[in-house]
Amino acid sequence: MTQLPVAETLNTHGLLCPLPVYKAAVALKYLKPGQVLKLVCTDPGSLADIPAFARQRGDELISASDLGDTQVFLIKKGLAS
Repeated sequence: MTQLPVAETLNTHGLLCPLPVYKAAVALKYLKPGQVLKLVCTDPGSLADIPAFARQRGDELISASDLGDTQVFLIKKGLAS
C-alpha cells in the first residue's frame, strides 16, 4: 500500500469536543480535494466524532489510530467538501 503525502498536520492536544472537529473543518477548508490532513487528538471522544465528521462532509477517513492517550486520524478531503 502506498502512503499518501500529508498536506497538513493539525495537533489539537488538550482540546475537547467540539474544538478538534471545528479546527479540522477549518484546516480542511484550505486543502484541495485529494489532499490529506493528519489530525492528532487527545480527546477520547474524537474516536467517534472524527469519523462521523468526515463521513458527514464527504471526506475519506483513511485511518484512525488509538494510541492510548493520543488518537491520530488521516482524512483525505473529498470533492464535495
